[in-house]
Amino acid sequence: MTYPGAESARPLPTRAQDLPAAFAERFNDGDAQAVQELYAPEAAFVPESGNAVYGTGDIARLNAPFLSLGLPISVRPRRVHVADDIALLIVDWEIEGKASGTATDVARRGLDGCWRYVIDSPFGGI
Repeated sequence: MTYPGAESARPLPTRAQDLPAAFAERFNDGDAQAVQELYAPEAAFVPESGNAVYGTGDIARLNAPFLSLGLPISVRPRRVHVADDIALLIVDWEIEGKASGTATDVARRGLDGCWRYVIDSPFGGI
């Protein structure tokens, strides 16, 4: 699967276990566009309410308040399970004293060999 519009100068992760660190790096740089490149176009994002949104536009809208805090996020992968081109990631995260959780995420390796989120559930460990 190819992903139009992903022309960032930043390389995308080629190993599933590197996806959380790539997210944190881009988030901590405050680069909303670079964060969006880590999502497949049809990705789902499940906020704390549990009401999923779909597509990069809505995901960007829900990520924006966290990015606008201007605080760093730290991530600590707990588990990464890979089966062929699909990965399940369980990741503890914290935005410096403002928000924290355990994400349950699903990622997929595209035809370009890069991993992107297809389901991002940052509060999925609750």
